[in-house]
Amino acid sequence: MKITSVNVRRIEKENSRMKGIASVLLDESFAIHDIRIIEGDNGIFIAMPSRKTATGGYRDIAHPINPEVRQMFETEILAEFEKQEYQEN
Repeated sequence: MKITSVNVRRIEKENSRMKGIASVLLDESFAIHDIRIIEGDNGIFIAMPSRKTATGGYRDIAHPINPEVRQMFETEILAEFEKQEYQEN
């Protein structure tokens, strides 16, 4: 599996930790949308698409199964996010 495309839409919202939304295309054949880019206490990270459950919690709709794939997603998405930030300045 290979990430063949990453699209990031930056979000400029005052007092919001969410900094952007990403879409990823895998092997030119499978898309995952609504991956959130969040500014946490220890830096920027990604949060996979989720939905609210009947009990009020949240459950991921799609997510990596192992740490290596999660790191691949995070590396590619955050690189595109930083590239956009560099181009704006």
